[in-house]
Amino acid sequence: MSCLHLIISGRVQGVWFRESMRQEAMSLNVTGWVRNLPDGNVEALACGNEAALKSLLDWARKGPPLARVTDIETREIPTESYPGFEKR
Repeated sequence: MSCLHLIISGRVQGVWFRESMRQEAMSLNVTGWVRNLPDGNVEALACGNEAALKSLLDWARKGPPLARVTDIETREIPTESYPGFEKR
């Protein structure tokens, strides 16, 4: 198990990104959270096995249909424990 911190840039607010990411993460058994940032980006923390995190990251590169992702900054962080995946 590992955790990734993500900053997702582009047209990612007001396009159902957070809820779509929550649903995708839950389907992959990934825990953590996602939230909007004041600068227009989306921040997420995702914890799970390597394959699930890769799948979520692949999904985040596209996002939901109305999103236009231009960049994702990722960094591995110490493993944390969350009961599920929440939208903040």
